[in-house]
Amino acid sequence: MADTKTIVFFPEGAFGPTNNCVGIGNVLKERGHRVVFVVEESFAGTLEAKGFEEATMRLAPPPEEPEVPGQFWKDFIRETAPEFRKPTIEQLSSFLEPTWQALIDGSMYVNDRLASIFDDLGPDAIVEDNVVAFAAIPASGRPWARIVSCNPCEVKDELVPPVFSGYATDDPREWPAFWTEYDRVLGTQIAGFDAWLREHGGPGLPSGRDYMYESPFLNMYLFPEATDYRRAASLPPTWHRLDSSVRTDAPFDVEAALPGDAPIVYLSLGSLGSADVELMQRLIDVLGATDYRVIVSEGPQHELLTLADNMFGEEFLPQPSILPQVDVVITHGGNNTVTECFHFGKPMIVLPLFWDQYDNAQRVGELNYGTRLDTYRFEDEQLTGAIASLLADEGLKPRHLAVSQQLQASPGNVRAADVIERLASTGEPVTS
Repeated sequence: MADTKTIVFFPEGAFGPTNNCVGIGNVLKERGHRVVFVVEESFAGTLEAKGFEEATMRLAPPPEEPEVPGQFWKDFIRETAPEFRKPTIEQLSSFLEPTWQALIDGSMYVNDRLASIFDDLGPDAIVEDNVVAFAAIPASGRPWARIVSCNPCEVKDELVPPVFSGYATDDPREWPAFWTEYDRVLGTQIAGFDAWLREHGGPGLPSGRDYMYESPFLNMYLFPEATDYRRAASLPPTWHRLDSSVRTDAPFDVEAALPGDAPIVYLSLGSLGSADVELMQRLIDVLGATDYRVIVSEGPQHELLTLADNMFGEEFLPQPSILPQVDVVITHGGNNTVTECFHFGKPMIVLPLFWDQYDNAQRVGELNYGTRLDTYRFEDEQLTGAIASLLADEGLKPRHLAVSQQLQASPGNVRAADVIERLASTGEPVTS
């Protein structure tokens, strides 16, 4: 390509946002652009193995022991798992406030290193998939794009339920109490972060409820049109819905792993959710007593899990290759998994643990694309009954198929690459 551009991706240090950016980065790399990933030191080599350049940084001082990718958040989730049993309004103080503080601390710690990376690389565009602002990005003076790979409740509107609440869209009676508690618990924290960002060359935050900037150049969010939220105010023209963004992954033959005729259930609580070994083992035990074939994404604590005879599992599995071959998905409700299930037309049982997973679980359930269960209080019969009900629901299959056909006809990773390429080429806001 004669007009090769340098495009820098800066995803949050977790597998979900990173995998989303990999899918987009692959398209750009195939078009001849130079694609560089800014990654935590614990991820060093992970993106290089996928054919990308890496620039490493840290979000906190180095630990005494060697790290594995995303270890900080795996440890954090495991240690705070008891908080996930509380109502979401109580989690504002017990889980969300300390989580946001850890993210803010990382943004402050890495600021100078990010500025140095951008100066060294001289990118034509910076693409970030994070939930907190980083002053070094707008302060660089370079065109930049924001990706929202979480549920779009993150982009607030008076008709959209409070972010992280998991509240029903058509019943706003509980919304005011949640927002009041949100402001009480998080308002001072947001104000302090806003002041710090301004002192370090960034603009102020857009509101007293936001931790993240809206880019003046390009913003993208990951959610299917068929399941998106109605809004009182239209999003500005720099916003683009990607619907889904599915990366190409290693092939996987489910029939070879688990031959037979029984329906196939895929269980994944994500790399962070699967750190809750007690919950994972309970799900395994319930599913092990059924006649279904079960593929288990075991996650980082895989050595602590005991699978049943009707199961196949590994620490990491190529999810995009597996999903087309299964019948029902049991998921934590992470946005990547939810949108991938829509992409491949798979019904879901959603067991949310934290963050936007409650919002995704509620949306899947209230639109009847699957079932939301209480993660820590469901009865065995509720889980097995939900599987049986989804398998038997003949009306659900054509609805999922219609969404799947729409998403596959317009791949989000290609659409994202198109608008990022325009931003890198023109340096101007991308509005259509």
